[in-house]
This record gives sequence, C-alpha cells and structure tokens, in this order.
Amino acid sequence: MEEQVLLVDQHDAVLGAVGKLEAHEKGLLHRAFSVFIFDRDGNLLMQRRAAGKYHSAGLWANTCCGHPRPAEALESAARRRLREEMGIACQLEHQFHFVYHANFQNGLQEHEVDHVFFGQCDAPPIPNAEEVQEWRYTSLADLDNELQRSPERFTAWLITCWPRIAGLRGLPRP
Repeated sequence: MEEQVLLVDQHDAVLGAVGKLEAHEKGLLHRAFSVFIFDRDGNLLMQRRAAGKYHSAGLWANTCCGHPRPAEALESAARRRLREEMGIACQLEHQFHFVYHANFQNGLQEHEVDHVFFGQCDAPPIPNAEEVQEWRYTSLADLDNELQRSPERFTAWLITCWPRIAGLRGLPRP
C-alpha cells in the first residue's frame, strides 16, 4: 500500500489523508517536516538526495525530510525519518513552520506546511543508500555562499527556508 500523507489547510489543520504520489502529482497541501542536525561546532549535516528519488534527485538538502503518517506525532515522525535516512538518533526541537509550493520538471509538485526541527549530534551518520547519495558537514557561512552562487544544486525547500534558518543560527543577514 502506498504511503499516506496528511492533507492540511493553510493553518495546518488536518483535512484527511491521501497517497503520497497523488499529493505530489496534484499539488495538494500536506504536512511535512525538515530536520537540521548540527555538530558541536555548529556545522550542518547535509545530504545529497539519491539518484532514485522521485523528485529533487541528486540535489543537496538539509539532514533529512519526510511526512508524518496518519496518527503519527510530528516529532516522532521526524525522529523516525532521521533514523531511516541517516542512521542517527538525537533529541529534536521544533523551531517554526512555513508553507511553500514548488513545481518540478517531471510534473510533480511540493505544496507543504513544512515543520522545521533542529537537533545536535556528533555521531557519524550511517546513511541509507536508497535515500542518500552522499553527505557532508558544512559551515553555515559556506552554505550561504553556495546557495547564492549555485542555487540550482539545492532543494526548493532548503532555499525557501534558508534565510530563517540562517537567522536563527546567528548568521548575519544583509
């Protein structure tokens, strides 16, 4: 059975559930999360999405992303995906949420209320090769420069929420 995502309104109130692919084919607003894991020095653990991903394949993203399942608590879902994608576990703190909409070349769309979580972990990741092509730690200043020089190398959701992430982590903003 196809994985289900939670359909929501602009205020993140649940309206029902639908198959994940249908939500992305029709651009239906649904709940998602993005996890940002930092090491003790404040560097961000990033992943390059695996080539087999159905959208944004090969692009650099934050530590992990996903969707809560029906009846799954948001933070539990974020911790589950962090283990599934990156093979690590740590405490997470909800920071904020944002709504975004992005169209992809293959006709799929992201239209999400995306909840952002921060965590701190120094354990090396053990990424799932079906999800993650490669990983790296990067300083926020270096990432900021990369996003300005080559935004096409990064996922739409990372680009969209980056200014707020940078501000929360103390990176000076113009």
